[in-house]
Amino acid sequence: MKKYKACIFDFDLTLADSSKGILICFRHTLEQFGYPVPDDRTIYNTIGMPLTNAFDLLSGIPDNPNKEAMRKVYIRKADDVMVKYTFFYDGVIEGLKRLREHGVKVGICSSKMRYRIVESFEEKAGCLPVDVLIGLGDTAKPKPDPGSLFECISQLGLDKSEILYVGDNIIDAQTAQNADVDFGAVLTGSTVRGEFEKLPNVVIAERLTDILSFVDET
Repeated sequence: MKKYKACIFDFDLTLADSSKGILICFRHTLEQFGYPVPDDRTIYNTIGMPLTNAFDLLSGIPDNPNKEAMRKVYIRKADDVMVKYTFFYDGVIEGLKRLREHGVKVGICSSKMRYRIVESFEEKAGCLPVDVLIGLGDTAKPKPDPGSLFECISQLGLDKSEILYVGDNIIDAQTAQNADVDFGAVLTGSTVRGEFEKLPNVVIAERLTDILSFVDET
């Protein structure tokens, strides 16, 4: 099997479940602007989208003129609640450490703000077992544009052929496809196996620890 020199991960619903905090922030923001609040499943299904795209969808207003103001309200609320309601999946921290101990570099390429990811690791795990972290705003365009993944690969000092990118939704799969990078899917988000099977992938796993074992054993 192919030997990967680095594994790059999405964050939300891939490494950690922050859905409760995300739901709180979306509900708060929509209420502040007087929009009807959709059911939790509808909101949950937007996780992984750029915030402004999610606001268009959830408000029912394409190119919503309030979306930048909504983004700021969301972020202020997230500063209060997001880390509190972020929980790493069982075995993730130990698995990331094990990859690095075995010479596999670890990166994160996420649409979440970098400082929020760092805070989540520091407060919930007491460590940051990551070599490179690319978050929202670190590159010009959001996923599925491959720029953020390319930047992560560049900072790792590797070729894209040496990388496995792991995520939980179609946007992640499209990002890997656009970058011509191998993709591994986890079924911890809202995307089902059949949807991932329509796009290039090297592995589809029920949980992240299965992906970590796959990489560690290749």
